Amino acid sequence: MTTLTIWRFSSADGADRAAKILSRLAGDGLINVEDAATVSWPEGRRKPKTRQLHNIAGTSALSGAFWGMLFGVIFLVPLLGAAVGAGIGALSGTMVDVGISDDLIERVRRHIVPGTSALFLLSSDAVLDRIRNAFEGETPELIYTNLSTAEEDLLRAVFTE
Repeated sequence: MTTLTIWRFSSADGADRAAKILSRLAGDGLINVEDAATVSWPEGRRKPKTRQLHNIAGTSALSGAFWGMLFGVIFLVPLLGAAVGAGIGALSGTMVDVGISDDLIERVRRHIVPGTSALFLLSSDAVLDRIRNAFEGETPELIYTNLSTAEEDLLRAVFTE
């Protein structure tokens, strides 16, 4: 089953460090990364830097246009003028059609602020105990998953042990 997870890091470079770890884990066959993107928001910057991680996923499951649209809806809405608002509203509606709710958009906006970063990960076939060991020393916060409540609780437990 393919899972979408969004992990928040308490530093602007945390998601980039996590991407390097994921690349190694994917190479070892411990996780299948179908697509991934990062958001990094250094202190003092007006907006975050985003990038799709082609080097991990190979042929990405989602297009750069999807990530661009998602990050545009999440991070650029407050920066755009009212004339663009209707177009962003239509994009937001499109996001709901693919399972990205207004609640999720607001949750990401609240959590990803200057001085933080996030990893957006579409993955499957993860060997959780080995992955947890690889992330030792990192403190990611799971802010979204499409897993069931029981599966989400297990994932949180693995990364908080």
